[in-house]
Amino acid sequence: MFKRIRSSVWLRQLAAAGAYALVFELLRQVSFSHWFLFAGLRFSALLLVPYRYWPALLLGEAGPLAYTAVQCADQYGWLWGTFFMVPPVLFMMPLARWCRERHRIFPTRATTNINLFLLYTLAASAIWTSVNMATLSLMRLPPGETLPYKGEVAGWYFIGFFLGILTLVPSVLMVREELLGGGTQRLWARFVESRLAMDAMCLLLPSLALLVWLASDTAGAVGQDARVAMFLPVVWLALRHGWRGAAVGGTAASIAVVLTMPRLYDTDTLHAQVFIAFTITTMMLLGGRIADLNERERHEKAEARLALALAQRNVYLGEMQLRQTSYALEQMSAAIQASYTQLLGRLRSLTPGVDERSYYRQAAVTQHQMYRLADSLYPLSWRERGLPAALREGSIPRALDEAGITYWCDIQGMGLGELSTSIHMALYRLASEAIALACAKRNISSVRLLLRSGAFGGRRWAVLCIDSRVDYERLSRVRWDELLPTLGGSGLGLGALKDRAMVFGGTVRIRSLAQGSRISLILFDPQIN
Repeated sequence: MFKRIRSSVWLRQLAAAGAYALVFELLRQVSFSHWFLFAGLRFSALLLVPYRYWPALLLGEAGPLAYTAVQCADQYGWLWGTFFMVPPVLFMMPLARWCRERHRIFPTRATTNINLFLLYTLAASAIWTSVNMATLSLMRLPPGETLPYKGEVAGWYFIGFFLGILTLVPSVLMVREELLGGGTQRLWARFVESRLAMDAMCLLLPSLALLVWLASDTAGAVGQDARVAMFLPVVWLALRHGWRGAAVGGTAASIAVVLTMPRLYDTDTLHAQVFIAFTITTMMLLGGRIADLNERERHEKAEARLALALAQRNVYLGEMQLRQTSYALEQMSAAIQASYTQLLGRLRSLTPGVDERSYYRQAAVTQHQMYRLADSLYPLSWRERGLPAALREGSIPRALDEAGITYWCDIQGMGLGELSTSIHMALYRLASEAIALACAKRNISSVRLLLRSGAFGGRRWAVLCIDSRVDYERLSRVRWDELLPTLGGSGLGLGALKDRAMVFGGTVRIRSLAQGSRISLILFDPQIN
């Protein structure tokens, strides 16, 4: 049966018309003059249903209206019945088409322009109020019956259409955005994890239930105050969740006000509905602005994350280039050593009496310098045994020891090996920069490096501290001129240290100690576990 419906255009149109007519008639049964829930169905259909099914909307709405018109034609006249059978959705279709095509109410596939939505809501309410008033003017009343003041009736109709749209359509648009934005996968999981759903279940519904109980059991000013106070949850949800919060709160508050209505055309209930409609409108305007600001903030954060990821990638590529340069220097050192050996062999055959020791010494010094340069670019111990070996035995401790500065390295934490290679590289470079910065003033005689690592909130971190102290007796024996060129720092000072740490979401702090200073920094691993 379903295959036949899908394969036949006419059957699809009839099925859509039947479904629309059923829902339309059900909502008519719970609607009254100042609360037209079926207006929300009309508006939602005009915004979301494809144009090819609009004839089905006309047919589906004309059916229930024609049935009512035929039943009441003898009482109110056939002229009234003829106009009553015309579906009011027809008069909104040109504006709805224009809104969808020209003034894009949906700027993107999964977003809604709330300002335009509210403007179209006002226009639809005015159009349908005019249609109802025109049909009402053709009504032939039975003897002895009179209509209320037309301005009052028009106000009922306008509030009914406007509040009926605000009761249903914002929630429908919210569900649409959720389905288009996240799909149907893990829909229930997203609902359970949603803060809006949690706030609605735990705070909105209980508070409205309490207000409904107060308004129903208490007459007079207290009951009216309870109805009016139903706007408070709408405001609270809008401020927390934007227009989506206003949509959920507005739907619940509108239904709650109707539940407290003692009779039809109750003036107090109508006043409360007007106030709730005003609150929903203003909160959706405010919530739309809040949603735009939140979206802009999310976009800026996403751009910042992309920029950090690009910077981290560039740092990694730079380290790989330094690694290749270090390999090239080592190979060049071996080539130079071989060339020196060959040259000295030739020299020995030409001048047997020459002293070769000075030449060998010069070759050894040159080879050692090239080794030191290659090791400072990318330490050999780091390549072979990782970051702890580089910090304990690499070029940094060797340079400090040769210059006469005492060095200790304290590494704790079991998660250092689980950090990414990028963090290891950054920690080594930051250690070089921090020690070079501490040595820049030439007033330290001992350095202690502390490295800690761990995880919090599914993200790994590393803390590096460089404590420098001064012992004036040892300070005079430090060979600064030999130390500073071999540490491997950029020499750009604290700014370079902070910039490198910020690439990995870290911060740098410097504080003075009793006989020295401490440079501490924290880095976060870009890999999320």
